[in-house]
Amino acid sequence: MIETLKRLRERNTRGFTLIELMVVVAIIAILAAFAVPNYLRYGIRARRSDGQNLLLRVATAQERFYSTNNRYGSLSDIGFTLTSSDKGYYTVAVTPATPATTFTATATPVAGGPQAKDDCKALNVNNYGQKGATGSTTNGKCW
Repeated sequence: MIETLKRLRERNTRGFTLIELMVVVAIIAILAAFAVPNYLRYGIRARRSDGQNLLLRVATAQERFYSTNNRYGSLSDIGFTLTSSDKGYYTVAVTPATPATTFTATATPVAGGPQAKDDCKALNVNNYGQKGATGSTTNGKCW
């Protein structure tokens, strides 16, 4: 009889209770609540390099064009046939001044795309090499 009671106690102590399981689920949910937003912000910062790369290529092409024509040109003048970045997160526009002795290139996140939530908003670079953004730097440095 004593052996039967011992076996019953052993059988009842082998598993987890529902309360223990719910505590573990709650801990995992709390950790996920912190991890997911941080991961999403990291993705935005990583995709920002797509727009930066595009602007630097435009600025380099503008300087090459200026060295032979003594003026800055439009995107078609400098040989850019596509107005979007390699991965499609940004579109680019160039605003040369009149006369075209200066320029400002602007990379704007594609509306409805994953970069549309970026706090930096549009990135820009000018003929002096000055880099900037129209938004804030709450999610890391824009450049």
